Amino acid sequence: MTETEQHQQASTRALRMLRNASIALTEEEEANIEIADFGLGRLDMEGLQLVVYVNNEQYCAKELVLFPNQTCPEHRHPPIDGRKGKTETFRCRTGKVWLYVEGGAHAREINATIPEESNDYYTVFNEIELNPGDQFTIPPDTLHWFQAGEDGAIVSEFSTTSRDEYDIFTNPEIKRTP
Repeated sequence: MTETEQHQQASTRALRMLRNASIALTEEEEANIEIADFGLGRLDMEGLQLVVYVNNEQYCAKELVLFPNQTCPEHRHPPIDGRKGKTETFRCRTGKVWLYVEGGAHAREINATIPEESNDYYTVFNEIELNPGDQFTIPPDTLHWFQAGEDGAIVSEFSTTSRDEYDIFTNPEIKRTP
């Protein structure tokens, strides 16, 4: 399967999950579901599907769609041009998400499964479990990563301005271009 076919299949799958969750999208939003494979070629393992509702100089709102056990790799949102990095609040809509952030006490055993190919690039393990209705705010410039449970998940993100192209990933192989 070509990368284009894989992305189209992922877009269709994400749209199905959004519809099953009764999340209404415009035709334009449906046509512009972003597929982020991070340049790794392991979308089902390390990837993310996004719908961006608004992203301006004050705020951003998105839906993050995660397939079963799919992981968004460890990264942080650094300061840019003298402005703080992105602050983001994740609110779980469907499924279960394990969010890992730096700081605090961390679990001796975590619920997520770190992708074997990227084992060295996951370094923070303070675990926050998000179920439907739960939310957590990630401060600027904080290392974090997250993984959906076995049923997949949808997370609403509310944040300051998103500048994904400036995100710093622990894995130097990752390419993030929105």
